[in-house]
Amino acid sequence: MRVLVTGGAGYIGSHTLVELLADGHEALVVDNLSNGFQEALNRAKQLSNKHFGFIDCDIRDAVSLGKAFAAFKPDAVLHFAGLKAVGESVEKPLAYYDNNVGGTLSLLRAMDAHGCQRIVFSSSATVYGTPHYLPLDEAHPLEPVNPYGQTKLMVETMLRDWAGDGRKACALRYFNPVGAHESGRMGEDPRGIPNNLMPYVAQVAIGRRDALNVFGNDYDTRDGTGERDYIHITDLAHAHLASLRALDDLADFEALNIGTGAGTTVKELVDAYAQAAGREIKCYYVGPRAGDVASTIACPKQAQAKLDWTARLNIDDASRASWHWQSQNPEGYGE
Repeated sequence: MRVLVTGGAGYIGSHTLVELLADGHEALVVDNLSNGFQEALNRAKQLSNKHFGFIDCDIRDAVSLGKAFAAFKPDAVLHFAGLKAVGESVEKPLAYYDNNVGGTLSLLRAMDAHGCQRIVFSSSATVYGTPHYLPLDEAHPLEPVNPYGQTKLMVETMLRDWAGDGRKACALRYFNPVGAHESGRMGEDPRGIPNNLMPYVAQVAIGRRDALNVFGNDYDTRDGTGERDYIHITDLAHAHLASLRALDDLADFEALNIGTGAGTTVKELVDAYAQAAGREIKCYYVGPRAGDVASTIACPKQAQAKLDWTARLNIDDASRASWHWQSQNPEGYGE
């Protein structure tokens, strides 16, 4: 396929790009580099030994986006572009609605104008909100508790309404992406203070930060720390390829959980990372954050059945890959 990849210079987009090229597809990346890195694209080209196009463009720029579609003529779109920090979304909700919802509206208009009828969307388990039960399946009520989650749900609703009459859309509800490319050449570079646990642990391990603050140690979990379903970035990338292959056999709109079905606590992740890095990770236990829940775990059975996809890597694999990346690139991509 000829695949247009929005947000292809970001963490998830760039790792998926490498796997997409390895699978024999052609790609054009559209990214404004607000959350992505030119160096990630350079390394994707080196790792894949394949050429792909890149346009520095905000997907809300209808003129530039239209030119990209007209020149490349994609068969499908992988849509990663968007703002992604929960805390920031609370502080700047309108920026999130403008970027995530407005950007997708612009993208769908361009797809319609140029006859592109296939899209796989980067959604999130945040659409579920506070769990009513575990593991979370796709039938769970959709009750996001922050603007970021609301924008993901609004885009899903837009895609559900857009799909049909030959148009196909698949929303992948990620749980917690972690890890890095096995080469150590690509990984997660959060710019500034990390929003996610593993890159924060990685920065403690490499000496950029003194210690990790663990929020809460009296949850109803195995060791009292919060539990999450962590999905290796390579497994997540393969889920996108599986979605592209399966689109024509899916319903017009499909929403699928992408996780492992198993939980890892904060303490277990820290222990796995310490083992991978061969060094102690200093932790301080502090009070729980408002809105945090004890446990969030996916039920991935629908994705396994409909995409013929299963997560194959675990938290130890992710920790080793992340440390391989962080130890080779202590300052990330250095941009």
